[in-house]
Amino acid sequence: MRALDIAATGMQAQQTSVEVISNNIANQTTTGFKRRRAEFQDLIYQNLRRVGSNSSDNGTIVPSGAQVGLGVKTAAIYRITEQGNLQQTSNTLDTAIQGNGYYQITLPSGETAYTRDGTFSLAPDGTIVTADGYPVVPGIVVPTNAITVTINQAGQVQVTTAGSTSTTTLGQIQLASFPNEGGLDAVGDNLFLQTAASGNAVTGTPASPGYGNIMQGFVETSNVNIVTEITNLITAQRAYEMNSKVITATDDMLQTLTNLR
Repeated sequence: MRALDIAATGMQAQQTSVEVISNNIANQTTTGFKRRRAEFQDLIYQNLRRVGSNSSDNGTIVPSGAQVGLGVKTAAIYRITEQGNLQQTSNTLDTAIQGNGYYQITLPSGETAYTRDGTFSLAPDGTIVTADGYPVVPGIVVPTNAITVTINQAGQVQVTTAGSTSTTTLGQIQLASFPNEGGLDAVGDNLFLQTAASGNAVTGTPASPGYGNIMQGFVETSNVNIVTEITNLITAQRAYEMNSKVITATDDMLQTLTNLR
């Protein structure tokens, strides 16, 4: 009775699908979050009659054969990197990337992480940092006597200081892009790390070809569509129930066999 094992793999696959969907729903209000999607592959097949084999001494060939599949497995959980909506906050240091690219963040270990979350603040020394206090590359420091802070679409950070009518450029925020964004390693806290699958980071100036604009006073919302996720959840639940029915039916068949006298 292969059906027991086959249905069990189906239930495990749908459980994974529900876990991915639940994570999407949980992060529907997470800044810069990108929804995930589980992808599955069929398992190996057992050949009861191999396709293409000879069926007689005259060289006739079996046209289709007989193969029994052994179930399903999780192949990958993809990250959908489409643009989220821009939500206006009017906070001076809130920024959103409209288009391609990631902010570069310096971790305490010295390693560079990447994020789409542009909810920045100032450290006690005036450095522009993330919500966890990690500096935003290239480590721009806003002076204490700054009256206004402006971040233009090209990523230039400019300030107006007390007693001056002219603006001073403090630095230039650079964005990073990757050949395969889906290959980035999510480590939590809205941060990603470069991997061999993502390829090496290629940095560039915002608003230049291949890179998005920086919008001051906005944040990028999650790209989770709650209606789609609920629909997918119902589909996964029904598929789980159907696999459980297969196990129940197979158990009834086995019980019938054991009751034969």
